[in-house]
Amino acid sequence: MGGRLDGRRILITGGSRGIGEAIATAAAAEGAALVLTARKAEGLAAAAARITAAVPGARVDWRAQHAGDAAAMEGLLAGLAADGPPIDGIVHNAATNPYFGPVQGLSMAALDKTLEVNLKGPLALTQAWVAARDAAGLRGGSVVFVSSVYGLTAAPWQGAYALSKAALLSLMKTLAFELAGRDIRVNAIAPGLVETRFASAILDNPALAEVFTRRAALGRAGQPAEIAGAAVFLLSEEARFMTGQTMVVDGGYTAG
Repeated sequence: MGGRLDGRRILITGGSRGIGEAIATAAAAEGAALVLTARKAEGLAAAAARITAAVPGARVDWRAQHAGDAAAMEGLLAGLAADGPPIDGIVHNAATNPYFGPVQGLSMAALDKTLEVNLKGPLALTQAWVAARDAAGLRGGSVVFVSSVYGLTAAPWQGAYALSKAALLSLMKTLAFELAGRDIRVNAIAPGLVETRFASAILDNPALAEVFTRRAALGRAGQPAEIAGAAVFLLSEEARFMTGQTMVVDGGYTAG
């Protein structure tokens, strides 16, 4: 029995750990050939080893690349086109949150870094991918932005991160219309609090963690694997009539 992503080559940014690695593992189990990116080669190599151990026969390629370097991401697409089949889908998972505190104390340098990785990088990579598909005469494909519930709600102490994730949702909706004529679907996932190293500023503070988990209907933080299924669905043909939408996977946080 084939997998839902058989024959597809999927690029996942921020794929060396956490939610990105969980999505990669789930996509590999569904037959996808993977290309993972992150900043550090050693982290990517370790993630690739874990994925192939979990999914025997998984096809995992990786490239050490900074998601906030627009020129580098464009070059990445050119390199991938030269050494393998076309990329059929992208999961924009790489993110940064260099400042945790009130907006009043937010520096423009911290804001620039946040937007560089969380917004400009995904935009540049998507533009380069669409241009490559146009040049090759290809149609179809799926783009998945990993946003956040903090792009949907007020986010005290995480204002810069939240505004970047809200902008990502706006970009997703616009691209859904602009790329529909190419049969490219564009959607987003908005995770709630998930147990990853990225969320350690909250999870390592019992008082803060309690504030966030108390509001969620399920009363706990999520696990990376609990986000992965949404990404596989959006990449697959099961979601062929779905574009411009945000799947909220937050344990009921935004329902409260």
